[in-house]
Amino acid sequence: MRIVSICPSNTELLEYLGKTEWLVGVDDYSDWPESVNQHPRVGPDLSIDIDKVAALKPDLVLASLSVPGMERNIEGLKEKGLPFIILNPNTLEEIAEDLVTVGKAIGIEAEARYRKEEFLQTITIYRNKAEELKDRHSLYWEWWPKPIFTPGKANWLTEISELAGGYNIFRTETEANVKTDWDDVLERNPDHICMVWVGVKEEKMNPALVKKRPGWMEMAAIKEGRIHVLEESLYCRPSPRLLEGLKKLAELLHPETKWN
Repeated sequence: MRIVSICPSNTELLEYLGKTEWLVGVDDYSDWPESVNQHPRVGPDLSIDIDKVAALKPDLVLASLSVPGMERNIEGLKEKGLPFIILNPNTLEEIAEDLVTVGKAIGIEAEARYRKEEFLQTITIYRNKAEELKDRHSLYWEWWPKPIFTPGKANWLTEISELAGGYNIFRTETEANVKTDWDDVLERNPDHICMVWVGVKEEKMNPALVKKRPGWMEMAAIKEGRIHVLEESLYCRPSPRLLEGLKKLAELLHPETKWN
């Protein structure tokens, strides 16, 4: 098949299914696996060049609605009459189901169901380990610094936090994405600050700026030196690579535990 992926998480999902060799084009931000660099780029994921997509004559376009604004891409695909499916998961279970959705669409349903079960089994292993832990650390995930955006209850990072033996301090908010402020975070006083600014490389995130926020030097996370600059690509994309991020987080929070 000739497949075009117009979102990094979709590209990564296709890699988990072992079918990136069927890719003929990707969005500008797809950066994993490295083999995607050989393919034509069709623009940033919020403003895909639909004419470039059409020129690649895809049998299927893997589209997404994971970020507000991607609706324009869907409208363009419809106007061009291109075949596409839309992925928009918020939970790990939904990511698992997307594996099967894509598998069916590209004719490898049996393989996709096997990979889904592998994915879910890994989650079960971490869940069982996490349930044995007596000490759970509170986590503040910073997706964007000003204004502050952080994941809420209906988000995969709340699940990842729990599977790693912690909990998201904004798990009390029902939304997937929560807009809040510095005072609210300070009042919740997390044990750990996890910096994962969307679309920003780790080397461009400066923990020193976080320490300058009013009152934050009194926060437990900062007092204990627990500000972590983490790979945005392992935590901010709804793809199976979240399992890699889970492994790193679990070992960071509970290095004394043998996770697998």
